[in-house]
Amino acid sequence: MSAIKVSNVEMHFNMNKEKIDNLKEYFIKFAKGQLRYEEFIALRNISFNVNKGEVFGIVGLNGSGKSTLLKILSGIIKPTKGTVEVNGLIAPLIELGAGFDLDLTARENIFLNGSILGFYKKEIKLKFDEIVNFAEMKDFLDIPMKNYSSGMIARIGFSVATIVDPDILIIDEILSVGDFIFQQKCENRINNLIRNGITVIIVSHSLSQIERLCDRVMWLQNGKINMIGNTKEVCKAYSNNGQ
Repeated sequence: MSAIKVSNVEMHFNMNKEKIDNLKEYFIKFAKGQLRYEEFIALRNISFNVNKGEVFGIVGLNGSGKSTLLKILSGIIKPTKGTVEVNGLIAPLIELGAGFDLDLTARENIFLNGSILGFYKKEIKLKFDEIVNFAEMKDFLDIPMKNYSSGMIARIGFSVATIVDPDILIIDEILSVGDFIFQQKCENRINNLIRNGITVIIVSHSLSQIERLCDRVMWLQNGKINMIGNTKEVCKAYSNNGQ
C-alpha cells in the first residue's frame, strides 16, 4: 500500500526578468501589464510511490528540486501540474524555524508548533516533559527562540514533530545541524519510529546517513528523476558521478 503516490508532478515559477529599482516602479509596470517574466521549471514530470513503512531517501545537488518536492509532498505548495496522493498524517521537518514564532520562548513554541502539527493542547501537555528531556533544553525553556542557535531550534522542532507518532515523517537536512551525539539520538528515534511502521522521507547530503537509514533512494538532477531504486546502487552511481 502506498503512503504517498506522486503522478506527473511539475513545478513552474515565474522569475522577473527586469531590474526594478523601487516599489513604485514595480506597481506602475504591474498596473500597465508591462512586467516581463521568465518561466523556471523546478520539477519536470516527477512520478514515484513511497510504500507504507518505507524509508525513502532523496539525493541531489543544491538546486535539483529536492526541497521544492518536499514542500509539495507536505502540502505547503501546490504543483503546477500533476497530483499527489497522501494516505496519513504528515509531520514535516523541512525548514528550521518553520512553525515557530522566534520572539516567543521555547515553552510557548512547543505548544504553538504542536498545534500547527495537529496535536491537541492536552496531548502536548502530557508529552511536554518528554519533549523537553529529549531536546535537552530544560535550562533554556523561557528564553526567546530568536536567541537560539540553529542546532537548538532543530532540537525543539524534531522533538515536537516526533513525540506523537505521525504516519509520515518528512525530514530535509534537519539532522545535519547540531552536534554528532544529538544527530545519533535523532537517528535512534527515527529507527524506533520505523519499527512502529512509520513512513519516512529524508533528504540529506550525507550519503552515509542515507545508506544507514533508507530502503530506496531517488536521485534528482536538474528537476528530473535521474535514478530511483536500491539504496546502495543509487548512492554508488550518485557518488561516482562526482557528487
